[in-house]
Amino acid sequence: MEIKEATNYRQSITSLLSSEKLPVDDLPASLDNFIVAIQNYDVIGAAGLEVYGDYGLLRSLAVSPALRGQGIANELLQQIETLAGSKGLKSIFLLTETAPEYFDRKNYTKITRADVPAEVQQSSEFSYACPQTAIVMKKTLST
Repeated sequence: MEIKEATNYRQSITSLLSSEKLPVDDLPASLDNFIVAIQNYDVIGAAGLEVYGDYGLLRSLAVSPALRGQGIANELLQQIETLAGSKGLKSIFLLTETAPEYFDRKNYTKITRADVPAEVQQSSEFSYACPQTAIVMKKTLST
């Protein structure tokens, strides 16, 4: 498995996210802060970071179902967190309907939507792409 920049893999990312019922209509035009996991020339995982001022929004962390449990999501998440740290971000936020336990194990804590900075609340994920029932989580990055 190899982790790469996602800029040339939009179609594969869209297919993976769609199959996992994750939002795709609001993917940024440029996938500069997105990465993919590649195995045998296929995209088997993806993750992205949207930057809003001093904060990041983790989005689109997904791994092909047949390949889960092999540490792929963990590798993607670590690289996204490293990227966020290199950009000097204070915290990473995320919305999830299916994986709060996973993120809890990765030191993300559940918070309310009201606890999310206004910049991040303006994102498409918070505004309309994810339902109000989605769980909001936060990880503070060491600076």
